[in-house]
Amino acid sequence: MTDTQWPVYEVFHQQARGEPHMHVGSIHAPDADMALILGKEQYCRRQACVNIWVVPHEAIHATAYENDDIFIRGTDKSYRESWGYQTPKTVRATDGGTADDG
Repeated sequence: MTDTQWPVYEVFHQQARGEPHMHVGSIHAPDADMALILGKEQYCRRQACVNIWVVPHEAIHATAYENDDIFIRGTDKSYRESWGYQTPKTVRATDGGTADDG
């Protein structure tokens, strides 16, 4: 039996000019032109939308979860992140007013 499903297209939309396109879902369509129409009808009816992209699902290439070692940094750059700094465990408390040491 042959495949009776249309190809899958991933839909991305932009809510306002200058903002990034965000993935909003997938649709089945016979071609890219129809995917634009169906994507607009499905994902832009209730939300603000100024632009839409459709990409054939088979055109997307992703890393395999087994290859997680490619995301390990070669050098320590924790100083660029807030979690890279140590905070002291004790902090001097201030009384907020003038201290009367007598």
